[in-house]
Amino acid sequence: MKLPQLPSDAPFSESQRAWLNGFFAGLKTSLAQSNNINSGQDTTTVNILYGSQTGNAESVANDTAAAAKAHGLKAIVKSMSEIDSAQLASMDYLLIVTSTYGEGEMPDNAQMLWEAVNTDTAPNLEKVKFSVLALGDTAYDLFCQAGKDWDRRLAELGATRLYERTDCDVEFEEPAHLWSSSVITLIAGNSATVAATTTAPAIDSKPFYNRKNPFPAKLLVNKRVTADNSSKETRHYEISIAGSGLTYEAGDALCIFPTNCPELVADIISAIGCNGQEEEPVNGELIPLTEALRTLFEIKTPSKELLEEIAKRSSDPELNELLQSGDKDRLAKYLWGRDTLDLLRQFPQCEFSAAELLSLLKPLQHRAYSISSSSKLYPDTVHLTVASVRYESLGRTHKGVCSTYLADLVDDNTDVRCFFIPNKTFRVPDNDSLPMIMVGPGTGIAPFRAFLQERQYRKAPGKNWLFFGDRNAETDFMYREEIDAMMQQGLLTRLDLAFSRDQAEKNLCARPNDRAWRRTVCLVRTRRLFLRLWRCLPHGERRRQSLTPSHCHSWR
Repeated sequence: MKLPQLPSDAPFSESQRAWLNGFFAGLKTSLAQSNNINSGQDTTTVNILYGSQTGNAESVANDTAAAAKAHGLKAIVKSMSEIDSAQLASMDYLLIVTSTYGEGEMPDNAQMLWEAVNTDTAPNLEKVKFSVLALGDTAYDLFCQAGKDWDRRLAELGATRLYERTDCDVEFEEPAHLWSSSVITLIAGNSATVAATTTAPAIDSKPFYNRKNPFPAKLLVNKRVTADNSSKETRHYEISIAGSGLTYEAGDALCIFPTNCPELVADIISAIGCNGQEEEPVNGELIPLTEALRTLFEIKTPSKELLEEIAKRSSDPELNELLQSGDKDRLAKYLWGRDTLDLLRQFPQCEFSAAELLSLLKPLQHRAYSISSSSKLYPDTVHLTVASVRYESLGRTHKGVCSTYLADLVDDNTDVRCFFIPNKTFRVPDNDSLPMIMVGPGTGIAPFRAFLQERQYRKAPGKNWLFFGDRNAETDFMYREEIDAMMQQGLLTRLDLAFSRDQAEKNLCARPNDRAWRRTVCLVRTRRLFLRLWRCLPHGERRRQSLTPSHCHSWR
């Protein structure tokens, strides 16, 4: 049965065209079912693999699977860490959804498979039809590089590109939906057999609150956990999620949408010669400039577009040479300590209207923080351990966006808009007898406080070894009473401490004869090495040893 196709010159937008093509594909599926044309035949299978660091790619993969099931297709969703390269050759349809980590790197759960497909023994994939969805951030130079690499490599191995790769910026939902609708429509249209179902396919239930609809939580506790005379200000927060229906696991992160510092907003408005009452169109709505800068745009870190426009308008030779050279290290050094306001003041000859400035800014994004509590002990609250960023540069005080939003701006009446992102590769071992080695310097203690609470709730017999360190023991030993209690109770089997400034020199080699100190330094520096070693083990050996990257984790 031929799938009806819209004429290429039909007056529809891309999203309308995708919806209509999906409707036609669904119609074909329904007719196929009623005529039993697939009786006794195998269902077309779509394999959806995701590489995800924060859960976004996994979420899109599950959405794509739901769309496939709605078209009568069989969808298999797996993390890239769950398969080996040989299995790729047996797939008829392969969809890759991957984010990019750091400077163009693969997510942790995709790295091993990526290395396998780049060997001389990688399988021939000439029977495979594929498409790639890449998630990224244009603020980084190597935008969506992991997705681009997968798209290139699959083609090199002989696979046929079913649908062109789609690259998504931080606002990924709409292009991701268009990609999944389009590619599933193509597969359903090409498929001779689909599943005959008499009822709508089950779609995985989702929490009502998510990135597009964050939960309006309330802050219950805001207390400092470093001493008042410490060189660092680190705070413990407890946020209520009662009544939200949201749940989390130890190892997950809480994402918070902050608002910008009102003083910084006012200074930027003054720097461009506006009064803040100017109404500008944002997402189809007229919004006063002050409100737009406070709630909708990233005004701390200058965007590449703003930098390029300032360089162009100012004709500043240093800035232009830096941007044209492509030397990221030199540019980073130049921008160190500078924010948007600093640049506007540095180049006052670059005049911007309110509309021009807003067009050069990025949307204000959420900030993700490791959760420092176990939902088993605290089902209605989530705890965070956050260092407040404050520093002096270029003659003025600078503040971190979200860390000081929580510390200074949130009160009893403030809605803390938040949502969770899972990290399934970072979990307390399922086997309670397994030992855990945890390396958590500074605020890196946060997830391991949650891990230890989880072990306490489970009454897990496995040994727990914690490495912790900071600047000074007297002022920066966070959660000291809790940790001491865990030692006394036997929950913590061993504790090794390292405080860098409680010595004559700030030097990691200052105590060369201290075995525990050297072990701490080694573990802090070698998480990536551990992951590479772990990835070298065959799948069966990893399962037998019950090894996961979370058993040895150096928090960034």
